[in-house]
Amino acid sequence: MATAPHVMIVEARYYEEIVDELVRGAVQALEGAGATYERFTVPGAFEIPAAIRFAIRARDSDPAGSTAGSRFDAYLALGCVIRGETSHYDYICRESARALQDLACQHSLALGYGILTVENREQARVRAAVDERNKGGEAARACLRMVELKRHFHLFPG
Repeated sequence: MATAPHVMIVEARYYEEIVDELVRGAVQALEGAGATYERFTVPGAFEIPAAIRFAIRARDSDPAGSTAGSRFDAYLALGCVIRGETSHYDYICRESARALQDLACQHSLALGYGILTVENREQARVRAAVDERNKGGEAARACLRMVELKRHFHLFPG
């Protein structure tokens, strides 16, 4: 990439050991591509879209468009939702995914989706592990690819 992209990583910390591994894979991919990043934490997957929207609002409210800490070329959502005994899982998965897709489409965001939606901790562990499925790295690479595509269409800044 011509200029190193600056990425906002939003980590849902509900399942910390899983998210730590997702972040490890994402950071390896971002650093390997020469990207810079800032990490922000939220309690769970449901809060990720709001955190990204806060950054967009901060950027949009600055006349220069460059409020410190709010100017990002891309956004990376990392978290994990594990099915439990109630329908809560379905709502969290559906609504966080929908809200992120809405943000990406409405604001032309380069977004990487790295929220695991799994049946149990073992599935989460395998998908998050850098030496196995490495979904954090995969989401980061998707995010960077969307930056390239956005630049191709000259949609920066924003």
